[in-house]
Amino acid sequence: MFKKVLVIAAALLIFQYWGSINSLLNPPPDFAAAHNGKVILYSTAWCGYCAKARKLLKDNGIDYFEYDIEKSQEGKRQYKALGGSGIPVLLIKGEVIKGYNPNRILKLAKQS
Repeated sequence: MFKKVLVIAAALLIFQYWGSINSLLNPPPDFAAAHNGKVILYSTAWCGYCAKARKLLKDNGIDYFEYDIEKSQEGKRQYKALGGSGIPVLLIKGEVIKGYNPNRILKLAKQS
């Protein structure tokens, strides 16, 4: 019985942290190198959370480069390569952030 519970708990943890585990096993390509290490924001014009991410970056003086994945083929290609499945997606110092997570965005973007 204990083994079953342990296996289920392990499966749930893997499922919950799959994004982080996958990033460790398969690091994302270094797309930021082409943009002088800036934060890269993959977004659309109509997305409310993308607008919040833009505002957060601007308000905190964080340089970023933005791809509208509906208008840029290169942006869409990179977005897919990073495992994008929703918006916004941010690439900050080699780490992928899926969705609007202001605490994580600021923590990573302000690290030296």
